[in-house]
Amino acid sequence: MPLLLLLLAPLFLRPLGAGGAQTPNATSEGCQIIHPPWEGGIRYRGLTRDQVKAINFLPVDYEIEYVCRGEREVVGPKVRKCLANGSWTDMDTPSRCERRAVYIGALFPMSGGWPGGQACQPAVEMALEDVNSRRDILPDYELKLIHHDSKCDPGQATKYLYELLYNDPIKIILMPGCSSVSTLVAEAARMWNLIVLSYGSSSPALSNRQRFPTFFRTHPSATLHNPTRVKLFEKWGWKKIATIQQTTEVFTSTLDDLEERVKEAGIEITFRQSFFSDPAVPVKNLKRQDARIIVGLFYETEARKVFCEVYKERLFGKKYVWFLIGWYADNWFKIYDPSINCTVDEMTEAVEGHITTEIVMLNPANTRSISNMTSQEFVEKLTKRLKRHPEETGGFQEAPLAYDAIWALALALNKTSGGGGRSGVRLEDFNYNNQTITDQIYRAMNSSSFEGVSGHVVFDASGSRMAWTLIEQLQGGSYKKIGYYDSTKDDLSWSKTDKWIGGSPPADQTLVIKTFRFLSQKLFISVSVLSSLGIVLAVVCLSFNIYNSHVRYIQNSQPNLNNLTAVGCSLALAAVFPLGLDGYHIGRNQFPFVCQARLWLLGLGFSLGYGSMFTKIWWVHTVFTKKEEKKEWRKTLEPWKLYATVGLLVGMDVLTLAIWQIVDPLHRTIETFAKEEPKEDIDVSILPQLEHCSSRKMNTWLGIFYGYKGLLLLLGIFLAYETKSVSTEKINDHRAVGMAIYNVAVLCLITAPVTMILSSQQDAAFAFASLAIVFSSYITLVVLFVPKMRRLITRGEWQSEAQDTMKTGSSTNNNEEEKSRLLEKENRELEKIIAEKEERVSELRHQLQSRQQLRSRRHPPTPPDPSGGLPRGPPEPPDRLSCDGSRVHLLYK
Repeated sequence: MPLLLLLLAPLFLRPLGAGGAQTPNATSEGCQIIHPPWEGGIRYRGLTRDQVKAINFLPVDYEIEYVCRGEREVVGPKVRKCLANGSWTDMDTPSRCERRAVYIGALFPMSGGWPGGQACQPAVEMALEDVNSRRDILPDYELKLIHHDSKCDPGQATKYLYELLYNDPIKIILMPGCSSVSTLVAEAARMWNLIVLSYGSSSPALSNRQRFPTFFRTHPSATLHNPTRVKLFEKWGWKKIATIQQTTEVFTSTLDDLEERVKEAGIEITFRQSFFSDPAVPVKNLKRQDARIIVGLFYETEARKVFCEVYKERLFGKKYVWFLIGWYADNWFKIYDPSINCTVDEMTEAVEGHITTEIVMLNPANTRSISNMTSQEFVEKLTKRLKRHPEETGGFQEAPLAYDAIWALALALNKTSGGGGRSGVRLEDFNYNNQTITDQIYRAMNSSSFEGVSGHVVFDASGSRMAWTLIEQLQGGSYKKIGYYDSTKDDLSWSKTDKWIGGSPPADQTLVIKTFRFLSQKLFISVSVLSSLGIVLAVVCLSFNIYNSHVRYIQNSQPNLNNLTAVGCSLALAAVFPLGLDGYHIGRNQFPFVCQARLWLLGLGFSLGYGSMFTKIWWVHTVFTKKEEKKEWRKTLEPWKLYATVGLLVGMDVLTLAIWQIVDPLHRTIETFAKEEPKEDIDVSILPQLEHCSSRKMNTWLGIFYGYKGLLLLLGIFLAYETKSVSTEKINDHRAVGMAIYNVAVLCLITAPVTMILSSQQDAAFAFASLAIVFSSYITLVVLFVPKMRRLITRGEWQSEAQDTMKTGSSTNNNEEEKSRLLEKENRELEKIIAEKEERVSELRHQLQSRQQLRSRRHPPTPPDPSGGLPRGPPEPPDRLSCDGSRVHLLYK
């Protein structure tokens, strides 16, 4: 008779009690038919369905076998046998059809750098209860949890990972927490064909699909904070930031990603500090480098150390903004920590006003999730399961992520096993060598999309959760929401509830105000007035000289050269005006023209003014300090030679200035000084700047210019000294010229190096340079022209040359000139006499030599005179004559 495979008791028998079996009455006929367990049936051997329906007892020694619906398994005796006493074997142990267990290996950090397991483990347990109670999700399987405390330590996690892998039962998935532990587990899991699903890992390194091919996480990558940070930097206009990080892979990779993003946005990370356990030195460096906008990446325990040092260095307040990670406990800065020596009040003061960016881990909308709970209901339910207050429980903020991680796993396994109506695989067939089931779970997980208590759950190509970012600010010791940011849409929702200690967001650096140091206007006006009066004086002197050019006294002073001196003084005095012009009066575009005006006016003014005086004194020295070969020069003076000399000096200046202007023109340069702190308590620094006229090779050109000008001044002083006692009517004012040269040379030789030294002090440099120009011009004009004016005005000597000759003896100076002429005539006569005497002396010497030769032939040489005297003879004639006044002295050898 064919075997009857499965008869479902609910279709033809009365329901059983809770025990799963009913003890039949013992009869001689055998054992009474019993009812199958819930979700199961009984296989009757050799009987059809109809035959089973027709009988009530089975014979002695008859065996029945329990079977379960779907993938459920029999718990308890699977086979029962009818005994002679009419009872079935093992009736004291009920048989049940239960769902097959699927095991999850989890590592919860209950302590350590991030004690997130304190809240995440209860959330996972709550999710398992909710999933296992659902008949539409994994109806034939039951998820069970095997967990250990990793202490957020990779070393500790290695030990428990070994136990999970090598001890039964087989785990179908691994769930680590911390990033450092997840990195270890995810790298090893690929060797066992295991999917890894993390609820609390944020390290960007875990997004590497080549390194971690089976890794997923409901906690978004830490790099999701970076677009939000960059958006806030741009919102508040910050272009310079600093960072300080704990030396771990998660924070290093996060910071590397931030550096790339800020560079794309045109923002600079000016200082990057890191530490392993002691943040004291990095915090001091941030203070020393004047960091203002600081991004801090470290775990909660290290955050307390950092801000204790921040308080000590006073790196907080209205000038500073800190950006921290938002997954710390709300009162993390108030938790007692024996590793720091700061009080709660000090810590509270130090952290006030900082900004946190946090992944939205709890759905802000009051909508029901796949578990039929709202986010608020979830928080209330979880809070009841916790042993401590939520603010004091680590991982409370990440608990929704852990809850949704179980749901993501359950939905993926449900899809893999065919729970959605399609034929699937048997999950109980999974082992660490079954790549096929792992691939199907991976595909199901990768396509996850549902509404969880943390929001919409979906994974990107790297297995990371995609989510919004919550922006909060610590205000009055508690966190306040100030905005949300959706990086996928670049949408910033701002609540305008941010508060700042200084009333507004601080600057990203000390605000540097550039201020130009301008010339004192009182000094400029005063010197300009003196210069203007000097120009008027030069014009008066020039007009006087031209008007009286017919007067012999004026003619004997070489008036054309004096006219050039007056013009040169005028140009030099005019150079004072552009010398005092700066950015206070002119714009940047006009500055090069002003620079050229300074150079040309001063250069040409010096060449004309000093060059004409130098020419006079040079001619006097050349004529009156030479010997016989210059005698004829004293008789005549050719003016064109004087003018040619002045032209040569001016031509040299024009050539030098033209080459300078063409090859390396002067332009506006800025000299920057050290920053100055204002007296007011404001976050600004004053950066003084000073405008200069300069060129690329300024020192070279100044060396050339000052070099030959300096030599000209020194030579002028020497010539003036050499000719101080010379008197000539051809240039009757050469002594006044010498005095003017003295003054000009001394002033120029002193002023030039002083102004170079004081170039950074605009008032002092201008005062020295301009007053030197003014005084030298005034002295030159007064010394050269005022005596002439006084003489002509007081003595009426402005007649023509013919009238002037009739007035002999009208002045002491004329008498002296007449006396000089007489002495020159007498000297010429004496020179003739001396020449005749010299000829006679030469003849006598020749005769004496002839006689001595004749005597030496006639008489032998006599021994020398013991006295050593020379042979006696007539005294030698005088060698020369000199003139001293009106007397003549004979000089003998």
